[in-house]
Amino acid sequence: MQLLRSFLFTTFFFAGTLVFAVVVLACAPFSRWHPWWIVPVWARVQLGALERLCGLGYVVEGEENIPAGNHIAMWKHSSAFEAVAQGLLIPPQAWVLKRELMWIPLLGWAVHFMRPIAINRKAGGSAVNQVVAHGKQRLADGLWISMFPEGTRTAPGQTRRYGISGALLASQTGKWILPVAHDAGDFWPRRALLKKPGTIRVVIGPPITNTLGRDPQDINAQVQAWIEAKVAEIRAGRLGR
Repeated sequence: MQLLRSFLFTTFFFAGTLVFAVVVLACAPFSRWHPWWIVPVWARVQLGALERLCGLGYVVEGEENIPAGNHIAMWKHSSAFEAVAQGLLIPPQAWVLKRELMWIPLLGWAVHFMRPIAINRKAGGSAVNQVVAHGKQRLADGLWISMFPEGTRTAPGQTRRYGISGALLASQTGKWILPVAHDAGDFWPRRALLKKPGTIRVVIGPPITNTLGRDPQDINAQVQAWIEAKVAEIRAGRLGR
C-alpha cells in the first residue's frame, strides 16, 4: 500500500511540476522581475500532497534564525525533499543547480525565468568562478542564493567534500551563510520510489556572520561541521542511538 501511495505521489509531483512550469511560462512575459510567487505555492502543494498521500510530514526548527536581507543558504543534500522545501522556507532566491536541468522541455524553460545559476559540475574552477560572478549579481538584485554544497545527493549517514563556491562568495561579499540540516534522506531516499511515513525534521542553524575576507576553506569547514553534526544528532535522536 505504501508503495502505491508513493507511486501516486510521484505521479502528482511530476504533473504538478509541469503545471508549475506552464504557469511560470505564461506569467513571465508580464512580470518585470520574475514570477517568484508561484514557487512557495508549488512547494506547499507538493509537501501537502506528500503528507496526505505518503504520511510523510515535516517540522521546521530555527526559522527565527533566518536573517533580514538576503544571504546564502547551504542545505544538506540527501533527498529531493530539500529541493522543494527551499522554495517554501527561504525568501526569493536563485538556485545553484546543474545545467542539465535547464535542458528539460518546459521545466528548464520555466526555471530559466527564476534566474538560477546553472553550472557544469565537471568544469571545476570555472564553475566556481561562475557561481561567484553570477552570485554577486543575484545578491545585488536582492535575491538569496540557495545551494547544496555537496553537489549531489548523499545516502543517510554519509557526506562528501563541500564545494568551495558558496564560501568563496560569502568571503568576497560579506554575506552570511545560513546552514540547514535535516534527515529527509531517511524517508525519501535518492533514486527510490518508496517514501516512508514519518516526520522529517528540518533545523535551520544560526547564521555564520563572520565571513568577509575570511579564508573560504575555514568558512566551509565550519558550515560542514555544523550541518553534519546536526544531521547526526537528528538521526540519533530518532533512531534512539
